[in-house]
Amino acid sequence: MDTGELASRAFQLPSEVVEICNLAKRIVRDELLPLEPTFLPHPGHAFGLKETLSLKAVFGDEVLERLTNIAHETGLWHLLVPEQFGGSGLSTLARVAILEEFYYTAVPFPFANVPNILYECRGNQIDRFLKPVIEGTKTTSFAQTEPNAGSDPGGMMQTRAVKDGKHWVINGTKMWISMAAECDIIMVQAVTDPDKRQKGGITMFLVDRHNPGVRVEEPGIKTWLGPRAAQYTVHFDDCRVPEEDVLGDVGKGFQLGQRWLTLHDRLLRGPYALGKMRRALDMSVSWAKQRRTFGKQLAERQAIQWKVVDMYIDLQALQALTYQTAARADAGEDIRTEAGMVKLVAMDWGARCVDHAIQIHGAMGESLELPLTLFYRYLRHGQIGGGANEIQRMQIARKLLRD
Repeated sequence: MDTGELASRAFQLPSEVVEICNLAKRIVRDELLPLEPTFLPHPGHAFGLKETLSLKAVFGDEVLERLTNIAHETGLWHLLVPEQFGGSGLSTLARVAILEEFYYTAVPFPFANVPNILYECRGNQIDRFLKPVIEGTKTTSFAQTEPNAGSDPGGMMQTRAVKDGKHWVINGTKMWISMAAECDIIMVQAVTDPDKRQKGGITMFLVDRHNPGVRVEEPGIKTWLGPRAAQYTVHFDDCRVPEEDVLGDVGKGFQLGQRWLTLHDRLLRGPYALGKMRRALDMSVSWAKQRRTFGKQLAERQAIQWKVVDMYIDLQALQALTYQTAARADAGEDIRTEAGMVKLVAMDWGARCVDHAIQIHGAMGESLELPLTLFYRYLRHGQIGGGANEIQRMQIARKLLRD
């Protein structure tokens, strides 16, 4: 199947998927948007914090229980879960379209946000690690980045794991690790063969956060993303991990990490940005029609019209790229480069779109009563997090020049 055929199919969502998208839209309008006035100025939520934990921190158990019940009753709790583990069997394209609806608001919707590589669990790992994460009783964090190994983790990673009988002993430091202090399981990459490194010498370990060899620096790293930190420095000091807690195969951990980054931290940045861009555009159009200056609506000002047009073009182009890439993933294609492209433009265009919305709203755009500044901070962060946009350009160029 050629790319053009895939692109044409990308926009023909099955009727049952359209129904789920409409359901998600109703939940956003009826349940989540009314919670925004409380959620936005509250210090309890944080970037990178799991949806259920953010909701609990801001609203307590009652709201969390109500939304969790809705998620289970509608089947949306298992949105990203494969069919063999109780999921609905939705395609990647369907998931992208549904997530876009939920990212229209700043208030998160609870669901089983399971790292895709955790489905590599084997034997008793399924009951110990995977099933509790699906059920929402345990949470995870992903530990790859280090103080001197951000953009080049394969070449610069210093955290080592050495075999000692039936255990591996991990030593090293990870940095900028989201959810490290709140999670139950840390998915840790460590060098097990310094000569091979990313080509067969990095292994992924499932590490209990309460392991005596794990130390999370608290408070976490303070950033402009919000008053509460959810990113941390984690030290592994003679951390002993049973050999049965290796995720996947020894030496294949870097490939697992790339798989996680390709889907969760790159392709899914598409709907993450699209929902926010749609909200920003809707707010800007509404504001431009009601706001008057010097006897005219803002909507009659060419400067405002062009900003709105640019926002709309960016949104349409990003949606086309995201949906096409998701369709190619469903067709079994290797989308590593394309997912990087989605991440690159989603964060660039998303931040630009929300920046236009803030400018259109003027002083009101800076108010915490609106979600625009929060959207902007999160999207601007995405130009660095998950692999800086410059790295995405390097990888895209490498493929173009090689091919």
